[in-house]
Amino acid sequence: MAVTEVRAPDAHSDGMRSQVLRWLKRVGDPVTVDEPLLELETDKVTVEVASPAAGIHTEIARRADEAVAPSDLLCRIDTTAGATAAVPARAAATPAAVFADSPPAARTPGLSPAVRRLLAEHHLDSASFTGTGLGGRITANDVLGRVRQAPGAHPAPVTATRLVPHTPTRRRIAERMVESLLHTAPHVTTVFEADLGAVIAHRARHRAAFEQRGIPLTLTAYFARACVAAIRAVPEANARWTRDATELYARLDLGVAIGLGERGLVVPVLRDVGSLSLEACARGLGDLTARARAGRLVPADVQGGTFTLSNHGVSGSLVATPIIINQPQSAILGIGKLEKRVVVLERDGEDAIAIRPRCYVSLTIDHRVMDGERANLFLATFVARLEGTQD
Repeated sequence: MAVTEVRAPDAHSDGMRSQVLRWLKRVGDPVTVDEPLLELETDKVTVEVASPAAGIHTEIARRADEAVAPSDLLCRIDTTAGATAAVPARAAATPAAVFADSPPAARTPGLSPAVRRLLAEHHLDSASFTGTGLGGRITANDVLGRVRQAPGAHPAPVTATRLVPHTPTRRRIAERMVESLLHTAPHVTTVFEADLGAVIAHRARHRAAFEQRGIPLTLTAYFARACVAAIRAVPEANARWTRDATELYARLDLGVAIGLGERGLVVPVLRDVGSLSLEACARGLGDLTARARAGRLVPADVQGGTFTLSNHGVSGSLVATPIIINQPQSAILGIGKLEKRVVVLERDGEDAIAIRPRCYVSLTIDHRVMDGERANLFLATFVARLEGTQD
C-alpha cells in the first residue's frame, strides 16, 4: 500500500499556535488532490488543509480540539492505484481514526469549540437547534437552555456558573495582552479630540460613486490615510524596540482590528498604506473585512503589521485607554465613538456655540521608543489631516 502522510503546515511556525477545528473527511472517504481534509484553528485565523494526493482517507492522527505543532502528522492517505473506498481493518480500528462515531456536533460547520463540547457532553444533535446567535449560529446559551429544560433537569440556582472553554484565539489574545502590558513595554496613552466634519462632507460627496464601483467608503479608510501623514511626522510610531536600537520600518503595513463577536478579534494587515490612495485604502479594507467575517483569511493576512489601528468606537466606546500594544510594534491608535457634541468655536474673533461631529482619538505608545511629546505630535498631525482636505 502506498501511503501519503499529511502534516501540519510549517507556515504556522512564527509564533502561531493551532488546533484541529473539525474534520471534513471521514476515514474511508475517497479524496481528490487539493480537496479540503480538515480545518485548523490558529490563534488568528482558520485554515483549510487540503489533500496533497488522490486516494482513500485511512487514518486520523489528531482529533478535533487537539493541539497541533508545525509538521505534526494529521492523517494518512492510501494512494495505491485502484484504491477503493474499503478501509483496511487495522486503520478502521485505530482509536484516533474513529471519526464516524463522533457526535454530530463534531461534523457540523459553524460551531465554536465550546458549543461542540457542550453538545457532545449532553449527547445533543446540533440539527435539533435553532441558533439565536449572529447569522443563526448556535450559542453556548442555546445548548445550556435546552439542558435546563430537559426532563428531570434541576433549575440552576441564581449563583450557578458555567465553564466556557477557551478557544485558541481567546487564549492567545490573553497571553499577548499580559505579555505586552506587564512584561514587555511600559504603556503611556495620550488623548486628543478630532472634528470629523470635513471627513463626513467628503464622504457624502463621494460615497455613491465608490459604491458603484463596489467599494465601501468607510471612515476607517480616512483614518488609515491620516496615519500616513502622522507617521511621516513621527517615524518612531512605526517602529519596534530592540536591545541595541529602535528599528524604523520603511513602510506602513497597517493592522486593522476587526471584531468577530463570539469568535474574538482578528487584526488583518493592509500593506504599504503610504502608497495607496483613499480609494485603494477603501478597497483593501473592504476586502479584508469581508474575508475576516467570512472566516476566509489566511495566515499571511495577519502577519507583518508595523502599526495598528483599533476603531473601537464602532461598538460604542468613547475612549479606551490603554489599548494594549500589538508587540513588537511601538504604538497603537484608538478611535472612539463618533457623536455630535456642543463645542465653542471662535468666529471672527468671537466665541460661538456649535454642534459638531467629533470623536476622541488616542495613541498608546511604548515609552521606551518615544516620549509623550512625540505622541502628541503624532495625534496633532493625525487630527489636522482629518480636519483638512482629503484626497
